[in-house]
Amino acid sequence: VSTQSTGGVTRNNSALYKNIKSMKVKVLNRDDSLFTRSRSTDIQKRFKNIQPELHPFEKAREYKRALNSAKLEKVFAKPYIGDLSGHYDGVYCMARHHTNLTWLLSGSCSGEIRMWDSSTRKCVADWDSHNGFVRGITYSWSGDRVYSCGSDKLIHLWDLPSSVTGIIRSDTVKTKLQPKTTWMTNNALQAIDHQRKSSLFVTVSANVVNVWDPERSEAVQTLTWGDDTLNTIRFNPIDTHIIAGTSEDRGITLYDIRGNTPIKKLIMEMRSNSLSWNPMEAFNFTFGNEDHNAYTFDMRNLDTAKLVHTDHVSAILAIDYSPTGQEFVTGSYDKTMRIFKSDQSRSRDLYHTKRMQRIFCVLYSGDSNYIFTGSDDTNIRIWKTNASRNLCNNHPRQIEKTNYETALLDRYKDFPEIKSIKRRYVPHKIKKINATKTIIKQSQRRKKDNLRRHRRAGTVPIEKEKEKHIVKTVT
Repeated sequence: VSTQSTGGVTRNNSALYKNIKSMKVKVLNRDDSLFTRSRSTDIQKRFKNIQPELHPFEKAREYKRALNSAKLEKVFAKPYIGDLSGHYDGVYCMARHHTNLTWLLSGSCSGEIRMWDSSTRKCVADWDSHNGFVRGITYSWSGDRVYSCGSDKLIHLWDLPSSVTGIIRSDTVKTKLQPKTTWMTNNALQAIDHQRKSSLFVTVSANVVNVWDPERSEAVQTLTWGDDTLNTIRFNPIDTHIIAGTSEDRGITLYDIRGNTPIKKLIMEMRSNSLSWNPMEAFNFTFGNEDHNAYTFDMRNLDTAKLVHTDHVSAILAIDYSPTGQEFVTGSYDKTMRIFKSDQSRSRDLYHTKRMQRIFCVLYSGDSNYIFTGSDDTNIRIWKTNASRNLCNNHPRQIEKTNYETALLDRYKDFPEIKSIKRRYVPHKIKKINATKTIIKQSQRRKKDNLRRHRRAGTVPIEKEKEKHIVKTVT
């Protein structure tokens, strides 16, 4: 019996073993490195099940976090950093270096040029360059030369020796410079700009655009269109053979130096004072106009504007794009500076001070974190691009938290409570002018609607905002 019993047990065990071998068993397997701290000072790792059924109040928590982020952003919004003082007259033009983030040039209405180290906010070189206004200033592409032009009909080339660049790095004393080369023109100069990755530079005087080579004594190219004075000129930073300029006849003209000829001309209802190319989108440029608006155009289609940027209450005198191409800043006769997203028509922020006067020039820093403004009160002011940004070196977890809060604010930005918190303080004078402009626009719109209602259909067409300020396009 025992033998049979033993044999039966053996046969049963072998069958059970076969069943177990084909069975699938789920087990918990944890790697210690995933949930164990490597140091006692590290933060405990937490695991979360992201299934939405387990988190019914997720939206409410997110909204509360967005609300707190908006409040804290307004509390810590202190955009003004400091100023660069030393000029004896209004600051009319500025230029940044292509590779060095701290080098800054400024020219004033007294004919003085100053070179600044923006990291220490000190002037490291200054010299008298022109008898009258310094109308334009720019670095050469090599970075060791400076070109300036003024209302005295002169173009100066300032060769910065190694001693001066050494002074800029060590920040010790000031140095007086003498021009290496000088060119004379027939009329007062209005602006100057340098071509990327080349030695050519361009100037405007009266109605003439001159392209210069520093190795020659005369302009290598001369371009004209019309008889009115040009006041701004800019090289396209991507398609470097294209030049855009604004003129007193309310025109914006495009030139191509490869064909030595103008391409197109756009005529607006009012004069444009400044122009800037988008450094990331080769075809797009934005200009500031006397009608208080900035217009973004695609140079391939000048019949309609891509965007109309509003909010200023007086003429826009200066404009500059961020090196990232995502934002641009405008300076106005109304003594305020506004920051616009390149794809939005309303400004995202407004900067002003009680003592700041009319803003003649604005400039982004090379890393897009700071903005420089030169105004009629002889000062250059330094602002943060993001008013509530912490300028210290942040821990990666702090950066991640900041990015999360930014994403939350972007998601809930249209909620009334969030919008009311994010609204910036606007000076009383600007607010009153805005209210008056609103009444005028409503009255004009009401008049058009009444005409359209009481006249034959089609006789009073509906004008688009992007087209109604354009007079014509000439090719």
